Amino acid sequence: MYPKIPLTVNGQKQEIEADPEMPLLWALRDIMDIKGPKFGCGVAACGACTVLIDGEAVRSCSQPVGEVEGEITTIEGISQGGELHAVQQAWMKHSVPQCGYCQSGQIMAAVALLEENPNPSDEDISDAMTNLCRCGTYPKIKAAIKDAAQTLGA
Repeated sequence: MYPKIPLTVNGQKQEIEADPEMPLLWALRDIMDIKGPKFGCGVAACGACTVLIDGEAVRSCSQPVGEVEGEITTIEGISQGGELHAVQQAWMKHSVPQCGYCQSGQIMAAVALLEENPNPSDEDISDAMTNLCRCGTYPKIKAAIKDAAQTLGA
């Protein structure tokens, strides 16, 4: 029997029973049935599992659930009032995804970047966006982030 771990995910407080060493990714996907964060590598290299913890981009595949402090936001939680987040809208406008597998992690990393730096330069985007995209949509990702920055700054 595992301890109860209190979590706040997408604004909802809950308790789960889990091994405190379980990666947050598996707690989200397998226990809470939140499927936006994806498993890519398991070693925090690719970023497909990126979520926000108190606004900071975190690779959930290597974050023990028992060590999480703060509010977790997944891609399911960034829309407000039924309207897509500006980053999600820009992603669609620029047709960023090809296979789409990494996109929830990419979007979450972009949201974190824009919360920290609302007007990033190309270099800022390149430095912050360390998530991998096997389809190579990096130019579209950069364009979508610039577009979202303008929308959010308007």
